[in-house]
Amino acid sequence: MVLPDAGDSLDAATFEQILEMDDDDDRDFSRSIVFDFFQQAEGTFNKMDECLAKKDLAQLSALGHFLKGSSATLGLTKVKDSCEKIQHFGANKDETGTNDLDDDVCLKRLKTTINQAKQEFSDIEKVLKKFYEEA
Repeated sequence: MVLPDAGDSLDAATFEQILEMDDDDDRDFSRSIVFDFFQQAEGTFNKMDECLAKKDLAQLSALGHFLKGSSATLGLTKVKDSCEKIQHFGANKDETGTNDLDDDVCLKRLKTTINQAKQEFSDIEKVLKKFYEEA
């Protein structure tokens, strides 16, 4: 089984488990999971932008937590790590989740981290779409 080359953006062992659920070489099952995630992530990033504009930290934390879980399931390590930071900043904590920060600092860090997560998502999305086109 040839895995997509995504460097440290993809946990190979986790993604391989997803691929093992495929019944055939068309990869229909894993493709549907991955492409559903793409739609889910796009929608979640749009909601994050709305919440950032409203300065809704609690909702940003919840959205970060939600997307962290989905990306972890697929082994998307960089996206997962950034979403974990979003979750922490939304809860008025630093990126490790241990120290308290004020709203303004958190909002500033959220803006940067959300943009970073979007870029990481875009990068891995390109790799995985190419992988499925070649499957």
